[in-house]
Amino acid sequence: MYIEGLKSFLEPGMRRVRCEMELLLASEVSLLGETNRSLLGSGGKGMRPGLALLIAGALGGVTEDTIRFAAAAELLHNATLLHDDVVDGADRRRGAPTVSSLLGGTASVLVGDFWLVKAVESILSAERSSERAVRIFSKTLSDLSEGELLQMEKAVSGDTTRADYTRIIYSKTASLFEATALTAALSVGADEKTLSAVGRYGREIGMAFQVRDDMFDYMDAPGVGKPVGIDLLEGKITEPLLCALDAAPGEEARIRDLVRRIPSEPALADEVRAFVREQDGLSGAAATLDQYVKKSLDCLEVLPDSEEKSYLRTLSCYVGERMG
Repeated sequence: MYIEGLKSFLEPGMRRVRCEMELLLASEVSLLGETNRSLLGSGGKGMRPGLALLIAGALGGVTEDTIRFAAAAELLHNATLLHDDVVDGADRRRGAPTVSSLLGGTASVLVGDFWLVKAVESILSAERSSERAVRIFSKTLSDLSEGELLQMEKAVSGDTTRADYTRIIYSKTASLFEATALTAALSVGADEKTLSAVGRYGREIGMAFQVRDDMFDYMDAPGVGKPVGIDLLEGKITEPLLCALDAAPGEEARIRDLVRRIPSEPALADEVRAFVREQDGLSGAAATLDQYVKKSLDCLEVLPDSEEKSYLRTLSCYVGERMG
């Protein structure tokens, strides 16, 4: 599978990012140190630091600042997950018990705060553009909070529009991909035209990543990495359902009413999922996904030809086709 070649190519740089994170997360408080080591051991795919390494490599070569910014992006991402697990009451993540389920919500929030502080520390240690990078990541933190709160608000009201959905997935997912791409380019002194292009690239693959993730909620596919139907059970209206509603506008009021009732009447989720299948909402969502992937590929035209550029194309394709 082509993604395996990408993983192998990135491995040396990913080791450097991991070492940076290990140094930052070391603590004399045994509970914190052990928890951090456990979390690092059960880490995810590392898409954000991988993105940073590829962009910096395509623009001349990975620097120490690239590693610092890449580590910061991953620290920030995992900090938000630690907080999200408390909000969501999640028992497991990446196949392992959450910190919240093992140590309680307070501990999970405090560990997340520690990771956030270490992300800032990593950014501030950069030799170039640290102030601008702080502003970029600060905006991302604001976006993440607003996106999650908007999604919570709309899950209660059940009136999510496509504009709402686009704002939500940009804020909660794509904004961090965008920040990762921008700071990677900053780490090698890229000019403003290049910064704009790679920022758009990060944004587009981030949007694609979230649309694909939202499609999993309606797919009975093994190994997708999230429980099927969990978004619906929380009253979230995402791209597959929006596409189904576009195909059957006469059913909109009825379906939205069902979605509003799902949190208290979970069995209604089956009816909504059946509606999405009947209206081929997944095909509509797949078309949206493909548009984001194509836009991301267009953004790469500014980069000179290189192995890293080729792997950025691979990354876009992987986001568009990933099954877990």
